[in-house]
Amino acid sequence: MELTVRVPGSCGELLQGMKAGNPFLVTCPVGSYTTVRISDTLAGIHGLGRKSLMALEKTLTSLGKEELPWGLCLESSLPRGKGMASSSADIAATVAAVALAFGYRTYPEEIMRMAAGIEPTDGVFYPQVVRINHMNGDWLASYQGLPAFRISIFDTGGVIDTLSYHEQVKEDGVANRSAEALALFEEGWRAQDETLIAEAASMSACNNQSLLYKDGLEELLAFAKERGALGINIAHSGTVIGVLWPERFPDDDLQRETRAIRCRFPHLSFLMQTRLQGGGVQVAEGKQQEFVELFR
Repeated sequence: MELTVRVPGSCGELLQGMKAGNPFLVTCPVGSYTTVRISDTLAGIHGLGRKSLMALEKTLTSLGKEELPWGLCLESSLPRGKGMASSSADIAATVAAVALAFGYRTYPEEIMRMAAGIEPTDGVFYPQVVRINHMNGDWLASYQGLPAFRISIFDTGGVIDTLSYHEQVKEDGVANRSAEALALFEEGWRAQDETLIAEAASMSACNNQSLLYKDGLEELLAFAKERGALGINIAHSGTVIGVLWPERFPDDDLQRETRAIRCRFPHLSFLMQTRLQGGGVQVAEGKQQEFVELFR
C-alpha cells in the first residue's frame, strides 16, 4: 500500500456573501497543498489536527472500518488560521486518501457533506472554481475557464477563529452588495473579461470591511491598481489579501511591483507569489509521485 493525495489551499475567496438569504462563496484555489500519504511502510498517524482527525473517524465509520491498518502522514504548506482553506484541504485530503486506501473512490459531494459536518467549508476539492453554500455544503455553480490571475499574497497578521466569524455574520446591507458583486463576476466570466472579474472580487473585499476590517485595504487597492494590478481579493473570514495581476503580467514587473507594495505597506507580511488555478483532488499511487486528477 502506497498512495498520496493532495488538495490545494486557497487565497481566501474570490467572492463571499449572501444571495436571496443564503450564504455563498466563490473559491480561489492556488498552488499550495495539503498532502496525505498512506503507506504500509509508515507506522501510526502523524500530522492530523482535531478537524482532520474527525474526518478520519467519520470516513472509517462510513466505510464500516474500525481502524486504519496502515500508517498515515499529513503535511501542509498552508499557514493556519489565515483564510487559506488549510482545514478544508486537510479534511478533503484525509477523506479522499482513506477512502482510496480501502478501494473506494469518493466524490466531491461526499467530501463536502462530511466536511460541512465538521465546519463551514471551502470547496477547493471541487474541480475548477466553484460557488458553494459553505454553511450547508450545497454546490451552486462551476466557473470553467477563468483567467489564471497572478496573485501576490499578503498577510495582515493575527489568527481568525472562522467559526466565530460565521456566527456573527447577519444578512444586512452587505447582502445586496454581495449579489451585485456576484452578478458582475458572472458577467466577467461569461465575457472572459479579467478586469470585470477582478472588479467583482475587489467589491466583495471592500464589502467585507464592515464584518472583518482589514487596515489599509482601500489604500492597498488604489495603490496596486496604479502599479498595474487589476484588483484584490481577500479571505473574508481570515487575514490574507491577494493582489490580482493580469494572467500574462511579466515576471520582472511582478517582482518590482510586489516590492513596491511591500515598501508602501510595511505592516503587511508577504507570503508568496502564485496563480489562480482549478481546485480538485490529485492522487499518486506507488512511489512514482505522478499526480493525476481524481475527478475528471
